[in-house]
Amino acid sequence: MALPVLAPLAPLTTLRLGGPAQRLVDARSGEAVVEAIRAADAEGEPLLLLGGGSNVVIADAGWPGTVVRVSSAGRRLRRCPDGSVLLTVEAGEDWEDVVAATVADGLGGLECLSGIPGRTGATPVQNVGAYGVEISDLLLDVDLYDRAADRVRPHVPAAELGLGYRTSTLKGRADAVVLRVRIVLPGHPDSAPVRYPELARTLGVQIGARVPASAARDAVLALRRGKGMVLDEDDRDTWSAGSFFTNPLLPDTEGPAEAPRWPAGPGRVKIPAAWLIEHAGFGRGHPGPGGRVALSGKHVLALTNRGAGTTDDLLALAREVRDGVRGRFGIELTPEPVMVACRW
Repeated sequence: MALPVLAPLAPLTTLRLGGPAQRLVDARSGEAVVEAIRAADAEGEPLLLLGGGSNVVIADAGWPGTVVRVSSAGRRLRRCPDGSVLLTVEAGEDWEDVVAATVADGLGGLECLSGIPGRTGATPVQNVGAYGVEISDLLLDVDLYDRAADRVRPHVPAAELGLGYRTSTLKGRADAVVLRVRIVLPGHPDSAPVRYPELARTLGVQIGARVPASAARDAVLALRRGKGMVLDEDDRDTWSAGSFFTNPLLPDTEGPAEAPRWPAGPGRVKIPAAWLIEHAGFGRGHPGPGGRVALSGKHVLALTNRGAGTTDDLLALAREVRDGVRGRFGIELTPEPVMVACRW
């Protein structure tokens, strides 16, 4: 008897790592996403939701059930009486395409989130952010599929999602699936106030200044490319899951005194994980097992597949870096990507 054909998952991830799934469903509408989940649940199959595969680490053994790839498409703009613009986006839309389209339409607000790979449905789950802007700054609400209750919950307010630094109440949960998001944009072509020092220096402006959204977008893309954070098939430094570790949040009395730090709420500071990694002795290009994986040659915060790596190789490198930072500074690094069937 012929063995069932397994569905490769590695090509669907930006790391190009991970084993196959028993079954893959490409769901091209919100309704199709719900139907595919219901079908898997009815069969009692393990279920994994996959979007752009940019923030996920999948075990070498793969996934022992159904993977539903969220590929729903659609964007709508509506001008509000106060001049703002309501942007409704299906979860399967490519996020970079969404940002590019809003800037091209003369709408500022999302430009600092340019170049981030993945699909729109993941943005509230991770509270995606970069260069001083987070999706929580602009998110109005989301439509969710509640698997436990088997119903769609429309217009769940952003305030109910527990949006924090690279997290939300949706992160790590399989029972609430984002179907679409609604974002409120200011309705003008200027950028959000520039809050990030590196971006301000690149633009030649003061912190708090506004510039044309298109100029901010170009600057953000240039900065990200310089760090290997814009996808490029021919550049192995981009074969990553983006920033692998979050920046630690600590009491403002803790952490190395010489480290850069930013305010992170009352009595709290954020210390750059990249600084900790570098000062723990891990330089750009630091190799993992057999050189099959390595820290990016452009930015130590990205762990990369050099072409022949495995997920086990990547996790071994991640543990080496984590343990090195802990031993040097007593600070525990936390991975940012979602771990799928992996032992971290």
